[in-house]
Amino acid sequence: MSAPEMTYARYLALEPLLAAQHPISDVHDESLFIIIHQTKELWLKQMLLELRHAIDLVRDDELTPAYKTLARISRIQAVMTLSWDVLATMTPTDYTRFRDVLGTSSGFQSAQFRTFEFMLGLKDASHLNHHAEDPTAQAMLRAALDAPSLWDEANRALARAGFDLPLHAIERDWSEPYEPSPVVEAAWAEVYRDTPRWWSLYQLAEKLVDTDDAMATWRHKHVVTVSRIIGGKRGTGGTPGVSYLQSTLAKRAFPELWSLRTLL
Repeated sequence: MSAPEMTYARYLALEPLLAAQHPISDVHDESLFIIIHQTKELWLKQMLLELRHAIDLVRDDELTPAYKTLARISRIQAVMTLSWDVLATMTPTDYTRFRDVLGTSSGFQSAQFRTFEFMLGLKDASHLNHHAEDPTAQAMLRAALDAPSLWDEANRALARAGFDLPLHAIERDWSEPYEPSPVVEAAWAEVYRDTPRWWSLYQLAEKLVDTDDAMATWRHKHVVTVSRIIGGKRGTGGTPGVSYLQSTLAKRAFPELWSLRTLL
């Protein structure tokens, strides 16, 4: 028997994809809430694929090909940020009508988002506790936690280029949170001062800043949207809500690339 003809629907597996939305209430806006969050998880899946590729390229000193991959991540982040505008069409009254069906579920529990943070360089082992009943999520998070992050690999590339960096920047327990270093800051500042000599590292640094910038923009829009819809109420799953989200706004995955600007 010959294989069935490839069609648009079959290639994209549209039947299971479009059947994956299961609103619990009969409230019109719940489907929007589900689809937006499912879409974010799909984009996160793609970003993780791109980020793994970028880390491999930087590790192999293939910096120029890494620029394209990092640019793609930034573009995806921009699309995800715009999706908050769609969610913001939901008023507080709309959301209140079905919020109770969410139970203890929360975006705080997104294993892919935490893996993305880990792979950038924002390590926090406590997030594994939220996935104790999901071995697959635990394994994904643990692998990202224990491996060098994109920032770790960028600093190792900097060291291979001849810069003398502290041990914690190039060889350490990768599961521990990264501690910014004035020596790392000074090394990257030198890259910015002599861009013709260090052009590949300079371009890498700017692509990393693009990614961090896009993450900060996403976080800010998240805060504004949640504040617009639920105000100061606690989030689902017992999370603090807006107050927690506001506490994340200062996070930077590549801290020295921001602080060095004061030195220039």
